[in-house]
Amino acid sequence: MSNRNSQANKQAARERIRAERERQKKQERLRRQLVVAGAVVGILAVAGGIGFAVMKANEPTGWEAAKENKPVAPKYTEGKNHTEILIGDPKAKETLEVFEDVRCPACASFEQSSGPALLKDIEDGRYRVRFTMYTFIDDNAGGEGSKNALSALGAALEVSPEAFLKYKTALYSTKYHPDEREDLYAKDSELLKVAGEVPELKNNKAFEAAVEKGTYDRWAMDMTALFGRKGVRGTPTFMHGDKKLVMDQIPQRQMTQAQYNQLAQANFRKMIDKEFGPAKGTDGGKGGGKGIREGEKDPSGAR
Repeated sequence: MSNRNSQANKQAARERIRAERERQKKQERLRRQLVVAGAVVGILAVAGGIGFAVMKANEPTGWEAAKENKPVAPKYTEGKNHTEILIGDPKAKETLEVFEDVRCPACASFEQSSGPALLKDIEDGRYRVRFTMYTFIDDNAGGEGSKNALSALGAALEVSPEAFLKYKTALYSTKYHPDEREDLYAKDSELLKVAGEVPELKNNKAFEAAVEKGTYDRWAMDMTALFGRKGVRGTPTFMHGDKKLVMDQIPQRQMTQAQYNQLAQANFRKMIDKEFGPAKGTDGGKGGGKGIREGEKDPSGAR
């Protein structure tokens, strides 16, 4: 072999080795780039997953989430967000405002003793009643029974004002009303059991579906937002226009439940007669309404 061929062969061999090394270097750079890219994608995926998890964790749940639901208001409601529950003869010149919380033991005591007198005045057309239903006991005592019962009352109001009144009476009854510390009305099953006492609601599939689906949960939250309206922060409270009505206290002495109920109802009637005048049949049939209070445009629509 000549020296020329030998040198040429060596040069060619060196070129092949150089080319192979370059190829290997390129492959190594590509491998490192793929590893880095994969790591970045993995980090982004983890970060994205964490971000999504944080976002989900910060999303409102339960009754707070109900505030974002599409508004669905029951029939027979008026005003902003349909939070005015006005029941009675629309021609009645008087409007009594009643503030209650379904879990409230004092409200239950009022309903059990004086509820029939209130219902009779509504039936007689003595005044209309605007019910403002609070749910503050859920916050104070814990739970969600006030809100859940209010949502169910919305489903009853969708059926009729009569169904609403009867259902509210049943919820406050001695048979069903739970201790304030027992959040029994948080259970739909309990609310439906109470509804069995109301002919309009018993086996009413539309009503049952509305309770179980929470159709009026958003409406209940809109009602809840009225807490503190007209300065009222306790229940039961009674107002005529901007005037708070006050009942006499029951004497602190031993008595039967029947005696207590009799005194409580007498005090309620006394309070109402003092504000609205004697009821029909107690003053020669003239009636006792004084009309809308001076300077008040519409007490039923005031906030």
